[in-house]
Amino acid sequence: MSEPLDQGPFFHGTKAALQPGDLLTAGYASNYRPEVVMNHIYFTSLLDGAGLAAEVAVLRSETDDPSAQPHVYEVEPTAEFEDDPNVTDKKFPGNPTRSYRSTAPLRVIGEITDWKRLSPADLQLWRQRLSAIAADDSKQIIN
Repeated sequence: MSEPLDQGPFFHGTKAALQPGDLLTAGYASNYRPEVVMNHIYFTSLLDGAGLAAEVAVLRSETDDPSAQPHVYEVEPTAEFEDDPNVTDKKFPGNPTRSYRSTAPLRVIGEITDWKRLSPADLQLWRQRLSAIAADDSKQIIN
């Protein structure tokens, strides 16, 4: 096994209500392009990054599940992982977002409740961003 990319702790944001010990796996629709089924499970070492992912997951499902709530979990990778190529060196040099992905499951350690929520204005900006991404076929996900 190679040297770990980051020592963590690691976090994952989602709309799913989970319990410690549950496993998060790949194979679900992307929050950014829901027509794409993801081959990886994504996570970060930045609590605010996971919070954003949780908020986006809920925004993406607003019409299907208006009762969905954002959740942030501390997670543990169960196998090797890599830098997320969707942001690493594509949008940001290096990996300042400390974003990672794995084909192996992530184990839920516990829920984090003291993360920073987006303001109503920021939520509206993200609704607009998600609509723009959906309308732009040139925005591809490295899957």
